[in-house]
Amino acid sequence: MIKRYIAIIISMAIMMTCLSGCTQQQTPSPENPITLTMWHVYGSQTKSPLNTIIDEFNGTTGKENGITINVVSVTSSSAIDKALAASANGEPGAESLPDLFTAYPRVVEIVGQENLLVWNEYFTENELAGFHDEFLAEGYFDSNLLMLPVAKSTEALFINQTLFDRFQSETGVSTQNLTTFDGLFEAARKYYDWSDGQNFVQLNDYYNYAYIGMKAHGKELISNSRLQLQDEAFKQIWMPLAQTAIYGGICLDDGYAAAKWKTVEIIANTGSTADVLYQPEEVIYADNTTEPITTMALPYPKFTNNSAGVVHRGGGLFAMKSDNESKNQAAYIFAKWLTESGHNLDFVTQAGYLPITDEAFDSLFTDISIVENENYHSVYEAVDTMSREYSFYALPLYNGASETQNAFENNVKSVLRSAHTQYLRRVSDGEDPDTVMNELTESSLAELISLSAK
Repeated sequence: MIKRYIAIIISMAIMMTCLSGCTQQQTPSPENPITLTMWHVYGSQTKSPLNTIIDEFNGTTGKENGITINVVSVTSSSAIDKALAASANGEPGAESLPDLFTAYPRVVEIVGQENLLVWNEYFTENELAGFHDEFLAEGYFDSNLLMLPVAKSTEALFINQTLFDRFQSETGVSTQNLTTFDGLFEAARKYYDWSDGQNFVQLNDYYNYAYIGMKAHGKELISNSRLQLQDEAFKQIWMPLAQTAIYGGICLDDGYAAAKWKTVEIIANTGSTADVLYQPEEVIYADNTTEPITTMALPYPKFTNNSAGVVHRGGGLFAMKSDNESKNQAAYIFAKWLTESGHNLDFVTQAGYLPITDEAFDSLFTDISIVENENYHSVYEAVDTMSREYSFYALPLYNGASETQNAFENNVKSVLRSAHTQYLRRVSDGEDPDTVMNELTESSLAELISLSAK
C-alpha cells in the first residue's frame, strides 16, 4: 500500500513537471527564444520609422521575453499582396510566408481566415476597448479580429507652398479656393494657363475620389460588388474632373506624386497623409538648378458645402497562426507593445500616420507640438480639422475589390489621357474649344462606363 502511495506521488510529480515544462515551452523567454519574420509597408528598408521602433522593442521588451522581430521586407502593399499570393499558392521561387505582415483586409481571402491568428483570443476585452472603434471594426471578420490596427492614415491635399505663393501673387488664387474640388479644378486650369501648359495637381487615387464623391451626393459607388457609373451622381463628379484633366490641369501619369514634385511637374497632389514622409525638401528644374521648398497640407477638398467626407486608410497587422504556441504568444506581446499609446505615438508621428488608441489620439490633437518634425505639423492640423468636421469612411470590402479598384484607376487615366491628346489636336486644327470639350467629357464618360462593364 505504501509503495503504491509513493508511486502515485511520484507519478503526480512527474506529471506536474511535464505540465510546467509544456507551459514554459508555450511562453517565449530568453531560455525559449523566438524569432518572428515580418513584411511591412512603412517607409523603405533604409528609412523606416517602424524599423526604428522595432529596434527599440528588440532591445527592451523583446530581449526580456526572448523575442526578436526580423524585418525581411519593406515594400508596397500591392507587392505584399502579390508575395502573399505567391507564397500561399506555393509558386516556384516564392518566399515562405512571414510570421507577421501588414496589409489590407483584402488579403484575408488570399491567405485564408483559418491560417491567421485571431487577435481577440489574445487581447483582453479591456485592452481592445482602448482602440478607436472605427479603426478596430475594420479588422473583424465575423467575430474574429484578424487585422489589428497599428497605424491609420487619411487623405489630404499637399501643396508646394513656395511655388504656389508665386502663382497666388500673380493670379489671386488662394488656398481658400482649394477647399472644394470645384475650386481645386478651377485653380488647376488657371495654373495650366499661367505656367504655359504645366499640370497643377495629381490625384493619387481616383477610386477614393469617386467613392467619397458619391457619398457626398448620398449615393454608393459600389452596389452588389459592381461600380455604379451610370448613376447621375457619378456624372456630377466626373464632369469637372474630366474637364480639368482634358484641359491639362491634372497629371495623368503613373507613379508617385513625390517624384513629380521633385522635378516641378506638379505642385500639388491629393494622397495619403503618410505621403509627407516622401515629400522632397527641394526641387530641381530642367536646367539642373535646385530650390528649397516648403510643403503645406490642407484638408481633403469637399464635393459639396453640406457634406465633407474622406477615406481613412492603412491596413493593419496580421499574424500567421502557428502550431508553436510560443510564436503566437510572441506575436501578441509585440502587437500589444506596439499599440500601447506611448510607443504608438512615437511610431506614427514619424511617418504622418494617425494613432489607433483613443488615448494616443487625444494626446496628439490636444498638443500637436509633440510631433518632433515641424514639417509634419500642417498634416496633423489638417487631420485635426477633418476629425472635427468630416465623416471618415473605410473602403468597402467585397469579392474582387482589389481588381475592381486597380482596373478603375487604370481606365480613368487611360480614357482621360486619350481625351487630352484629342483635345489638343482638335483645338490646334481650329475646332471650337468649348464644343470639343463638351464632346470629349461626354464621350470619355461613355468610354469609362463601357470599359468598366467588361
